[in-house]
Amino acid sequence: LGATGAKRKEKGEEQRGGNDCPVRLLNPNIAKMKEDILYHFNLTTSRHNFPALFGDVKFVCVGGSPSRMKAFIRCVGAELGLDCPGRDYPNICAGTDRYAMYKVGPVLSVSHGMGIPSISIMLHELIKLLYYARCSDVTIIRIGTSGGIGLEPGTVVITEQAVDTCFKAEFEQIVLGKRVIRKTDLNKKLVQELLLCSAELSEFTAVVGNTMCTLDFYEGQGRLDGALCSYTEKDKQAYLEAAYAAGVRNIEMESSVFAAMCSACGLQAAVVCVTLLNRLEGDQISSPHNVLTEYQQRPQRLVSYFIKKKLSKA
Repeated sequence: LGATGAKRKEKGEEQRGGNDCPVRLLNPNIAKMKEDILYHFNLTTSRHNFPALFGDVKFVCVGGSPSRMKAFIRCVGAELGLDCPGRDYPNICAGTDRYAMYKVGPVLSVSHGMGIPSISIMLHELIKLLYYARCSDVTIIRIGTSGGIGLEPGTVVITEQAVDTCFKAEFEQIVLGKRVIRKTDLNKKLVQELLLCSAELSEFTAVVGNTMCTLDFYEGQGRLDGALCSYTEKDKQAYLEAAYAAGVRNIEMESSVFAAMCSACGLQAAVVCVTLLNRLEGDQISSPHNVLTEYQQRPQRLVSYFIKKKLSKA
């Protein structure tokens, strides 16, 4: 797209110049496009002024459900002093029911659905949005829920490494029939900053550990209560204990592709998830609704505090 100022770089990387840490696209085809339709966001470069709409974005938070991400934008808005009674936050993606997007000040909040395919689609379009908006120095954080391993329910896990189901810090995808493997690096400085913020808040327990990303909620995570189960309880316990020994402290279904894509495109990324249960003790989430609601607010409070702290130093 000529309007974005894209230029050909080595190894096919598309990148703008002039910013400290610009968002980059690793796709030479983008520069040839006259228009880019971000279909799942109901946004297009021909009808929307991306720099005007999103150019001030410095923090992006993504999570599974639209309602949770709307709650987060209210939370961070209040933390930053930008919220007021009766204020509404319109869904920027109101023309589609795939994802929801909200904005307050320099913070963007986006839902991504469940699992690798859903968050991957969202990330492709989100990263292009940030690129077209000419954003730089962007921090992106996934906030969500997870199953813990050896942790009390309600513990917040700040991910050190996103690992696959074989405990490898990599994301594998089949592209044109061939295996493509990308590293799942997360920003180490960001991990420590978030851990320090949790200590300053002193509202709940937070730990740093590896997060295992699976392709499924039931068999993929060793549950015994799905419609299918091809292993014994002894097999399950042995696997979860091996995961714990490998440094895994929680399990979810998005972190590996999130880490791989954000790292490749120049985004400082982190994953902050609360644990809803200890998987060494069971498979079903049985805590009362009000308890689960409070648990789900913990990553929101931590990340809101982190953003306020970062902006106060800017």
